[in-house]
Amino acid sequence: MTKEQAKKRMEELYNLTDYYAKKYYDDDDPVVSDFEWDMIMVELKDLERQFPEFINKEGQTQHVGGHVKEGFEKVNFEVPLQSLQDIFSFDELEAFDERVKKTLEKDQIDYVVETKIDGLSVNLEYVKGIFTRGATRGNGLVGEDITENLKTIPHIPKTLTEPVTITVRGEVFIGSEDFEKMNEERMANEESLFANARNAAAGSLRQLDSSIIASRPLDIFIFNVQKSEDIEFTSHYESLEYMKKLGFNVNPVVVPVKNIPDAIKEIEKIGENRYSLSFGIDGAVIKVDNLKEREILGTNYKTPKWAIAYKYPPEKKETILKDISIQVGRTGVLTPLAILEPVKVAGSTISKTTLHNEDFIKEKDLRIGDHVVIQKAGDVIPEIVEVITSKRDGSEIEFKMPEKCPICGADVVREEGESALRCIGIECPAKLSRNIIHFASREAMNILGLGENIILELLDRGLIKNIADLYELTNEDFESMKKNGKKFAQNLIDSIDASRSNDLYRLITGLGIRNIGVKAAKSLAKHFKTMDNLMNCEMEELVGIDDMGEIMAKSVYDFFREPQTIDLIERFKFSGLNMSYYEEEGSDNRFEGMTFVLTGALDGYSRKEAEDIIEKFGGKASSSVSKNTTYVLAGEATRKQT
Repeated sequence: MTKEQAKKRMEELYNLTDYYAKKYYDDDDPVVSDFEWDMIMVELKDLERQFPEFINKEGQTQHVGGHVKEGFEKVNFEVPLQSLQDIFSFDELEAFDERVKKTLEKDQIDYVVETKIDGLSVNLEYVKGIFTRGATRGNGLVGEDITENLKTIPHIPKTLTEPVTITVRGEVFIGSEDFEKMNEERMANEESLFANARNAAAGSLRQLDSSIIASRPLDIFIFNVQKSEDIEFTSHYESLEYMKKLGFNVNPVVVPVKNIPDAIKEIEKIGENRYSLSFGIDGAVIKVDNLKEREILGTNYKTPKWAIAYKYPPEKKETILKDISIQVGRTGVLTPLAILEPVKVAGSTISKTTLHNEDFIKEKDLRIGDHVVIQKAGDVIPEIVEVITSKRDGSEIEFKMPEKCPICGADVVREEGESALRCIGIECPAKLSRNIIHFASREAMNILGLGENIILELLDRGLIKNIADLYELTNEDFESMKKNGKKFAQNLIDSIDASRSNDLYRLITGLGIRNIGVKAAKSLAKHFKTMDNLMNCEMEELVGIDDMGEIMAKSVYDFFREPQTIDLIERFKFSGLNMSYYEEEGSDNRFEGMTFVLTGALDGYSRKEAEDIIEKFGGKASSSVSKNTTYVLAGEATRKQT
């Protein structure tokens, strides 16, 4: 490689690793696997050794971790929270041992082998036995003060068993079973899956709302004493034993060894048993045990010279793609699911995995009957990484996504710019609970008291099978749900009855039409006046409505031509729901034709209250200034800033 080629490649890798690091550390949303990241860093470090004149001092090889997230106070560390140098072979480990022995002028070194927990590193400070402050690692020198968030983790003691002043380092993580449950819930809610346990823990711990964190299954292992004012230790292993006595939850896999051959045996043992652990690991750590020897060895700019991390390669297995099935989620998204010949990967038997969407199948050129290679992303989520096309014999079958929902038979649509296909059937059983919850919500039909738990119980009991069934419920249906059953039942029946006379826009909102929120529903109700007019309109008229783009218009047009929608509206009519727009006589339209942009805190009004007043008088509220803006209404907070 010429110097010019090396310079160009290093610039590419610096840009790439900056982006990957931001997604991993700052956004808690990795876009490459740990193994891919490791291989990129190996290439970059190798180029830096060959061409030191092109080293970028701001590059990812030169510092630790991410940045302080907005909303958290900065914490400056007296003892830096360093990273570890990664190695991928036992030859590299033996070379590390030779460097250590040469520096210390010894023939044999005592080491400690530990599991490398896959989580978020934190710094915990205790003064006279009381937990006073906790922070993320950040960039190793400056972290984020997340004390209140850390207090929600049960295994972080608020008070130690002895009144010592000490600073320790630990790893916050989510256990394997808990992580799988979290992802199952996210899949059911059609939320993006966490790529690995580390990012699930980091994303949880760096929330600004402590109540959210308290609901997440976070745990911690302590793995190092950063600073101690009351006691001196001679070895790392001794310090960890003392941490246990103080009440800390210490890393459970810590093994002292007398030499590197013994360390290699322990690393191999951890590798063999890693998938039976209740927590995820991303390697094994080998540390010099004697603390005085650590001082002699010292540190580099970002890593200690007395420790190193052995990284296990991801396990890949070949299997056969037997079939592709379709799951329909709560929002109607159709997700293809690979049905595999069962194969054991990373400690568990895999028989199915998500194929994400139509584009993923096309990109991989997946066909039913293909031989495929799978691995676990982050050693947790199974994924197909490649197709072995050389093993095709012509019997493989190309897969096409269905044009109708496999659950209810309604049309499925794919909107421009999206990768997902969606069922538009409002009565689809897969979407039913979410649809009813939205229908009864405050912004829609505002049925007071009819919350998610009540709706789910009604569905479990078989008392409702679609939205219209709400209007056929009786007092007796509700009475057994609460201790004060009769009063509770009557209140709910009264609230359901009251919703029959809601304005048309609330009913349109409650139907949950894709891309149609409250503001668009109001525009539709005001323009068409009746539900029948809306249902019978043409695309041209929909597109002509202010702020109604083609995507929104298409959503409305398709929705009202679906037989399930037509049947539901007929049932609503039979149940006495209002189908007309309430236009007040002699209404005041003083703001008609005007567009207002609201910014800052408004004295005496919430943002929504101010927008409602503007709309009541015929005006529009917009979120951004444009050529159509008539007035910008600036609140007190904005005026102070300017």
